[in-house]
Amino acid sequence: MSRQHGGDWARYWRDPERPLEAMHAHFVRHVFHPHSHDAYSFAVTETGAQRFTCRGAGHTSAAGMVMAFNPDDPHDGESAVELGFTYRIMHIGPDVVRDVLDDVTDGRGAMPLFARPVVDDPVLARALRRLHPALVGGADPLVREERLTAAVEAMVRRNASRGATPAGPRELPPGAQAPAARCVRELLMAAYDQPLSAQDLADAAGCSRFALYRAFRAEYGMAPSDFQRLLRLRRARTLLIEGRPTAEAATEAGFADQAHFHRWFVRCFGVTPGAFRGAGAQT
Repeated sequence: MSRQHGGDWARYWRDPERPLEAMHAHFVRHVFHPHSHDAYSFAVTETGAQRFTCRGAGHTSAAGMVMAFNPDDPHDGESAVELGFTYRIMHIGPDVVRDVLDDVTDGRGAMPLFARPVVDDPVLARALRRLHPALVGGADPLVREERLTAAVEAMVRRNASRGATPAGPRELPPGAQAPAARCVRELLMAAYDQPLSAQDLADAAGCSRFALYRAFRAEYGMAPSDFQRLLRLRRARTLLIEGRPTAEAATEAGFADQAHFHRWFVRCFGVTPGAFRGAGAQT
């Protein structure tokens, strides 16, 4: 959903199954009345600057900075510069945060509290910028869960003043990492075109989602979602070599979005799917 008024615009997304919401917006004139959310709210300012009052003090978030609001934190907001500000904000329900932390720490992490409404943390900003499009763009389940875990863990471990996760996250013993990673690799190869979730992979490996992610990266140098995408791209290449239309190759290889397929094909192979398919006809 989007709205426009006097240069202002906003695009909103809501998960139909769990308390996850996201907005990408640019505001020049809009002024937020004091309000709060029943979720954790994390935002990245992309351009301009936003000023707001939270917990009795004034704050400003400029480009590259992160805003962090606890559930029920009252705050307002407006542009701090003439040209307005653009930001991406995500509202993550406490139950979702709890689920991520339980998976990372085996239930040993308390719920976080963020004392600073604005933090200058490039690592966290990058994690949030990666999470937002994965949520609103309908990314594969593996991509969404990996980026959600990365963002929540970065937020808690790097910026929470209370309830930060322990220094030692949940890990597999060294001898169990390689077998778990191989098990998941075989599953991905057998069902690369299926919408597997992070929990599906963890169940197959017999460990937590976080532990499996770490083991797979250590063994194969990439995330399970990256490997899944690579398998889909390889299958699509084979279909294109056989002369299949690009849209047909994308769908059969497991890509639900044609634009997504095109973008990743170029990123990985340097040419468009159409150029690759037509190369075989050149003399």
